Amino acid sequence: MWDVVFQGARIVDGTGNPWYRGDVAVQDGIIADMGDLPPDCAKERVDVQDRVLCPGFVDLHTHSDFVIFRDPVMVSKLCQGVTTQAVGQCGQSAAPLDSRYVGLLKSYLGFILAGTDIPWDWTTFQDWFRTVEKLPLAGNVAAFVGHGTIRAATLGFENRPPSREEMDHMKALLREGMDSGCFGMTTGLIYPPGVYSSAEELIELAQVLKETGGLYFSHMRNESAFLLDSVRDTINIGRQAGIPVQISHHKALGRDNWGLVTESLRMVDEARTQGVDVTIDQYPYTSCSTSVRACLPPWAQEGGIGETCARLKDPDTRQRVLREMEDSMDTGKPCSWESMLRNGGGPAGALVTYTPHTPECEGKSLEEIGRAMGRNPLDVALWIIEKNEGCDLACYDAINDDDVRQVLRHEATMVASDSIPAAPGGKSHPRSFGTNPRVLARYVREEKTLSLESAIRKMTSFPAARLGLHGKGVLRPGMDADLLIFDPDSVQDHATYKDPARLASGITSVYV
Repeated sequence: MWDVVFQGARIVDGTGNPWYRGDVAVQDGIIADMGDLPPDCAKERVDVQDRVLCPGFVDLHTHSDFVIFRDPVMVSKLCQGVTTQAVGQCGQSAAPLDSRYVGLLKSYLGFILAGTDIPWDWTTFQDWFRTVEKLPLAGNVAAFVGHGTIRAATLGFENRPPSREEMDHMKALLREGMDSGCFGMTTGLIYPPGVYSSAEELIELAQVLKETGGLYFSHMRNESAFLLDSVRDTINIGRQAGIPVQISHHKALGRDNWGLVTESLRMVDEARTQGVDVTIDQYPYTSCSTSVRACLPPWAQEGGIGETCARLKDPDTRQRVLREMEDSMDTGKPCSWESMLRNGGGPAGALVTYTPHTPECEGKSLEEIGRAMGRNPLDVALWIIEKNEGCDLACYDAINDDDVRQVLRHEATMVASDSIPAAPGGKSHPRSFGTNPRVLARYVREEKTLSLESAIRKMTSFPAARLGLHGKGVLRPGMDADLLIFDPDSVQDHATYKDPARLASGITSVYV
């Protein structure tokens, strides 16, 4: 007799195949049988009532590295059906730590700390895994090595190539992470210190991934005017190193770049026909989210947040920063760096969501804050950075909905949240609580951009296969019983930019 049988389900098995009615039996956390099963075959019977039964969702792009310490249940994930998540994205991972640069590393990781009290009692990834294993986690966590973290742990925030000795040290740190159980390396090439790295540096590190069977996930160097160059560079790393690559949260930022995804997706198709294993992930929103520091030119961020704040105290340097911020918003001129002010349409399109030392700013745009304070909103951005010492977040209204649909439909795209759940009382991007239900409600039920089966494949078997999680992502005897029950007619995201932590509805049960 099995432990539990789920009966009367509309089974969407995660493969993309059409749904069918049937039952699923589970024994010791493993799917034991499927089909038309008798009701007395198990100790417990769950009547699914013709709702959808599918694999638990796999979110392969999150920033929960530290959030799991204050919320090991990960309510934001479980309540939208996510049973497995991958951390260490955009070049930022919780390990390794180096005592010489621990202060810099803490400031670098500030906006993904999100108000979490951390023991900081690890040095290596092996140490971090041991610490995490002690947490009462309700879901599964996969980890990546952050390129920015290993660079900062080797040469701080210096804007220069690593020496031979430093390069070897970075490779050793990456190898330690891979040997400890990480799935690959990620980059955040708009953020210091990743922004200071060359293609040659990344390709050399990618050789370690080749040797250890790792993946390369990239927040590319540019997602706006130089999007196509960045896609080409990312594909080239996969080609040169012979490794699988993933373009993280693919989009074209800024009104003057909308539509570029048509060509970027064509480039992905072409690379795949040439044998380069390149895929994409995406969140289904028209605003991106990152730090307020992303409004600053890269040179102003050299050396970490301490040196940034010191520069801003010098009147001449502050004026130079303000001039470059202002110039970056002129879409009639080229901009050599990824300016979120430009991409988001200026201060009106920059919604401040997390500023623990200036909470009065949360939920307001830079323009609104500037008007209330009687200050230039660009100078307000600098003030926020100084007051919060770089621990801040904002949403930027920068993405076109038609582009979202086009990327979502692409066969190489999987759904991922890029989420950082806010600290208690704070705000964040609604994707932290709404990504998967939003796809099911808006892009499946309402707009029919995707079929139900295709959408679930992009959230289950596809990301599970990308990570090499052979026991997850598909309903089949012998697979892990990470299961989700939801009503396709009522599932709905409710998280908004003003109220980003509202739980979705229509998701009945989640089993891990």
